[in-house]
Amino acid sequence: MRLIIIRIENNSHSQINKGKEKDKMKRISLLVLTLVFFTNMVFAAEVNVFSARHYDSDIQLYEKFTSKTGIKVNVVSGKDKALQKRIIEEGADSKADIYITADAGRLGAFDAKGMFQNSMTSTIKAVVPKNFRSKNWTGIAKRARIMYYSPERVNANELNGMTYEGLADPKWKGRVVIRKSNNIYNQSLVASIVKNNGKKATCEWSKGVVANMARDSKGNDRAQILAVAAGEADLAVANTYYLALMLSGKKGAEQQAAAKKVLPFFPNQGDRGTHMNISGGGVLKNAPNPENAKKLLEFLLTKEAQEHIVNNTFEYPMIDGVEPHDLVKQMGLGFKQDLNTKVVNYGKNQAIALECMPVSYTHLTLPTILLV
Repeated sequence: MRLIIIRIENNSHSQINKGKEKDKMKRISLLVLTLVFFTNMVFAAEVNVFSARHYDSDIQLYEKFTSKTGIKVNVVSGKDKALQKRIIEEGADSKADIYITADAGRLGAFDAKGMFQNSMTSTIKAVVPKNFRSKNWTGIAKRARIMYYSPERVNANELNGMTYEGLADPKWKGRVVIRKSNNIYNQSLVASIVKNNGKKATCEWSKGVVANMARDSKGNDRAQILAVAAGEADLAVANTYYLALMLSGKKGAEQQAAAKKVLPFFPNQGDRGTHMNISGGGVLKNAPNPENAKKLLEFLLTKEAQEHIVNNTFEYPMIDGVEPHDLVKQMGLGFKQDLNTKVVNYGKNQAIALECMPVSYTHLTLPTILLV
């Protein structure tokens, strides 16, 4: 955008003679106002996204938003801790408008530090259920944290009525794999169990899960699925989109073949339902472009954007009227979701969850630790 400087000349000879200095000051003031006006116009045409999501497809989505609105999206990508640290340290000088990340636990913990503003517009409230948002941030996509089992070594009857609580049943001794406790997905799962069962029962449950570990916790969610496929364990806990990602072949033929050796299982169908979580975002407290940020959040919750998200990330859509990717459909869509445990509780109960699940773990020497 070019800066246009508007000059206003007064042709009255008498006025020029009488007030040269006054006119000079007027011109300077007008120039300053013009600069401020056009600077504001430039800033009004952009939004700055700090994102811990690492999908090329998100960039494509932001480009679609720009083409529709004319609002340029500037993206700063990084890991959550680094992004949060920068936002906090820059304070009122921060250029960040929106913080986007995976997991309600992260959003809730950051919100507890006072880093968001109320950004829930009527448009967002109309399409996102209350249990998947707070007053300051909203989910943009869903995921379930479920179990995967080997049909060769696990009888279907063993899983009849299976729950997260059932992971502590002695019949699973030496058969379970799950990520370390420094993983936010598991912290939020445990936080949801705290919400439903209380701290004492959850901490006792964690000891039982540790006793059932097939090996020390290591690797990401896909590593847990691979462990079951390789015969190292019979039952794994991981997010739904990871199996779909492996089945898609995007992680190579070896992982694709391994994914075909396991089957998904959705726990707690007889009571509260399967644990659900989100990817989401909110407008930051010191956002220089809050209205543009709200527009971007609203766009991410349109049918067009939701279809783009689910077909590239294998997550579940946040809004009604959009179907998941075919590979996700194959896992089953009729399962009961836990819609009563609000995702805001994951951040609220995070500290209690961590008391039950220390960060470092060796199942042979620290039997009271749950590494998830």
